[in-house]
Amino acid sequence: MSENDEPTHDELPDRLSVDPNSPYYNADILARDVGIRFKGVEKTNVEEYCVSEGWVRVTAGNAKDRYGNPLTIKVHGPVEPYFRDKPKS
Repeated sequence: MSENDEPTHDELPDRLSVDPNSPYYNADILARDVGIRFKGVEKTNVEEYCVSEGWVRVTAGNAKDRYGNPLTIKVHGPVEPYFRDKPKS
């Protein structure tokens, strides 16, 4: 990854995951409290999102896969990620 690929402090990546094993995981960005609006509604159970492809992965209740990870469902629609906190000036 080159220096130009790094997101600025107020930009969110096109794709982000909360799973540390995912290649789209970014602890620095997640530490800033990322919020997701999906189809205009605030979602708190999003595991991963992709803005350009227009989908989110949400947890399916308390169900777990055979490795103990939450089961997720991919849902398509408009995705709007944002930072809940204000940037530090």
